[in-house]
Amino acid sequence: MLGIFGGTFDPIHYGHLRAALELKELFELDHVRLIPCAQPVHRNLPMATADQRLEMLYLATENQTDLIVDAQELKRAGGSYSFHTLTALRANYPDMPLLLFIGSDAFNDFTTWFRWQELFDLAHIVVITRPNSELNPLNDFFKMRLTNDKSLLKNQLAGGLFFQPITQLAISATAIRGMIAAQQNPRFLLPDVVINYINQHQLYF
Repeated sequence: MLGIFGGTFDPIHYGHLRAALELKELFELDHVRLIPCAQPVHRNLPMATADQRLEMLYLATENQTDLIVDAQELKRAGGSYSFHTLTALRANYPDMPLLLFIGSDAFNDFTTWFRWQELFDLAHIVVITRPNSELNPLNDFFKMRLTNDKSLLKNQLAGGLFFQPITQLAISATAIRGMIAAQQNPRFLLPDVVINYINQHQLYF
C-alpha cells in the first residue's frame, strides 16, 4: 500500500513528519509520498515559492527513505486538485492500494472538492482525527464506504473511508511563520536543516 500526504508545507515541520511516519507504520505502507501543493484551491497561496518549499521538503526527509517527496503538483499548471494527482498515481501504481490522508477539517469540506465522489474510485480516503476533532454527520455516500477494517484497505485498491486517530503534535506552520516574523526562535518545531534554509533565504521575515 502507498500513502499520499499532501499540503502546502510552508514550511515543513515535525507535525507533518511525525504524522507521516506514524501513518506509514499504522497501515504498514510501502512508503508515504509527501506532495506539496502548487496552487491550493481551498486556502491562501503559500508565502514561500514552490521551489523553496520543495527544497525544504528534500532537506527534512533526506535520511528518511520511507518518506518520498513527490513534486508532481508543482509541475502541473493551474490549481492543485487531488483528482489529477490520484489519477496520475493510479496510472503509475495500477495494482497497489492507495490511501489519501486528509485532516478532519478538510474532510468536513470534502464535498466541495473537485470531482470528490470519483476520488473513491482512485483511492481509499483516510481521515486523520484527534481527540477534539469535530466532524460533520456523514451523508449516505460516505456511510456506504465507511469501514473500520484495515484489511479491506489492503485487499481492495480503492473505495473505503476510514477514520484514524494519530498522535497530533500541536505545531502550526502559520504559528511558525509568525514566530519567525517576530524574530522568535522556532527550534524544536521543525528540523534544524529547515531552519537554516529559512534563515539563509530570509523566509517569513
